[in-house]
Order: sequence, then structure tokens, then C-alpha cells
Amino acid sequence: MLEMERQYKVGIVGATGMVGQRFVTLLENHPWFKLTVLAASGRSAGKTYEEAVGSRWAMTSPMPESVKKMIVLDAAEVEKVAGQVDFVFCAVNMPKNEIKALEEAYAKAECPVVSNNSANRFTPDVPMVVPEINADHIDIIPAQRARLGTKRGFIAVKSNCSLQSYVPAFHPLMKDFKVTKALVCTYQAISGAGKTFDRMPEIIDNVIPYIGGEEEKSEQEPLKLWGHIEGDKIVNAEGPVITAQCFRVPVSDGHTAAVFVSFEKKPTKEQILEAWKNFRGPAQELDLPSAPKQFLHYFEENDRPQPKLDRNLENGMAVSIGRLREDTLFDYKFACMSHNTLRGAAGGGVLLAELLAAKGYLD
Repeated sequence: MLEMERQYKVGIVGATGMVGQRFVTLLENHPWFKLTVLAASGRSAGKTYEEAVGSRWAMTSPMPESVKKMIVLDAAEVEKVAGQVDFVFCAVNMPKNEIKALEEAYAKAECPVVSNNSANRFTPDVPMVVPEINADHIDIIPAQRARLGTKRGFIAVKSNCSLQSYVPAFHPLMKDFKVTKALVCTYQAISGAGKTFDRMPEIIDNVIPYIGGEEEKSEQEPLKLWGHIEGDKIVNAEGPVITAQCFRVPVSDGHTAAVFVSFEKKPTKEQILEAWKNFRGPAQELDLPSAPKQFLHYFEENDRPQPKLDRNLENGMAVSIGRLREDTLFDYKFACMSHNTLRGAAGGGVLLAELLAAKGYLD
């Protein structure tokens, strides 16, 4: 693992929600990041973290002892929070325009923001990064700082959680074979809605064929990931064309995707499997603490991947793939699965922060 000369002081803005809780568990004993500030809405401010979360602790592991008695700060008191940390993770649940304003306020207070929210994903000079795919997009940060008038402050975001299941499978095939079009149906866990089974009774014995805004994100965000920096903005890729349907299913954690894909130059099945097996991104090359050793895992069994069996592969940071075969309408079809609150949410945020630290952007 890459050694870091210093330990960064970290805050979580939106610490009481499900993603905030996941950040808390991931930062316990992190080699580079020390959790020093928890912030949330005004109604939680002044309480201990244990009091503020109350019965809503949704993680399978117990709340770390180190955070139970920490006093929750008001996330709106930007200067107070920013003055105590080197950067913040942002996982607030607010209207988009309010999130955008809050994240910019932290950046302008010279506090870098690593965001889990969608509000700034399409801001042209905000990098939206999956470290294995488009780590080079963080080089837009100097242009963003120039716009914001900051020396240290900036915003970087991670992509939508549903993308993490299928975009990583496409990526190693783009250069040599070029994906031209894809149809993706996602089957998304309830934790993606910040829910547990006891707080979402309507999902029991049910499938809900709509998740607001999710299909648009699934179709558009990959084009930013595969885009390129041009001057002071990130320009989206022109393709591939992606059409998506997103369903909420009665699964606690783990988003599954049924994927159909066509190529400009159709690879053999062996070439696809070889590309997946050998793929290593910048996160692996840099040996970041949260990076999976093997990013893409292919299962030969016909009944894999399954969320219950495979979501925690490589500490929930790997992507599982299975059932690769030729298709009658597209070139190939296969199934993918990733842990939505680890690889897809907080874990992806921590990995992005590790990349930013390794490249000196958090200094």
C-alpha cells in the first residue's frame, strides 16, 4: 500500500444519514484519514453522534466507540467546520440547489469537498471520477479553483451508484473494440434510497419499476466519465448510446445490472474475458488503501453474481460479472453487480479522496 507522510483531518457533512454512517465505518482505522468532525442539519447539532442517530443506525457493524460521544456540528456553519479539517466528505440529503450552494461555500472556505451528491456532477469544471476509469479528470481542479477564486478549495464528485456495476465492465473494452450502444436494466437495492427493510415495507414481496432521475443519470453520466478535458471544462464523450431502465428490488445492498452491448469491432468472448481479467486502473497502479486488488471478477457459474454472495468481494469494492454470452439483437449480454453503498457510494468517495491525496490535491 502506498505510504502517506501525513494523516489528513476529515469531516463528514451529512453524517447522520445512511451514506454518512457508511463513511463513519470506513474511516475507522483508515491509514490516511482521521475523522475529526461530524456535521449534520441544525436539528442534530449540539447532540452527541449517538443521540443524533438514535435508532436509525443502519450498518451491520456497531457504531464505532470513537464517534459515539462526538458532538455533531451544524453543517451550515461552514467556517466552523472547515476550520477544523483538511477536507470534507459531503453526503447531505437536501434539494439540489441547496447542496450546490453548500458545497461551493465549503470550497470557497478553502476546504476541498469530496461529494456523494449529484448536484455538481454536471458542473463543467467539477471532476466526476471513478479512479479506475478517469483519474486524469482531477487535473481540471486548477481551472475550477480559478473560477471559485480559491487556493485549496474545490469540489470533486463520485458518479451515480448504479453506474458502478456496468460502466467498469465496458471500460476495458472501449479502446480496442469501442462500445457503440448498450441497453442496461438495473435492479437496485433499497439502501440506495437510504432505506432498510423495516423502513420500506412497500418493497417486501414487490418490485418498483421507477427510481426518480436514475435512468437519466445511467444514460448520461457515463458520457462525462469517458469525456476529456478541453480548456477549463470537461467535454462529454459523444457515445456510446445507452438506454436504461431502473427498478427498485427487495435487496438490502448490491445493485445488479442486466447488460446488452454492441461494438464497433466485435471481440471474441475470450478477448472480453481477457480484458476484464487483466484490467488495472490508476487506483490499482497507485495501490490506494481502499482499491480492490482485482477490480473486475468474472464468475463462470451460471447463477452468479448474486448480491447476497458477492457484494462484499474485496471489501465491497470489486465489481462482479457473470453470464457472458452472445445475443440475438446485440453482440453480447452479461450480468454485473456491485455494492452500492461501498463501491457505489461512500467507498467510492473514500477511494476518490485517496486518489486526490496521492496526487497532492488535498495538501
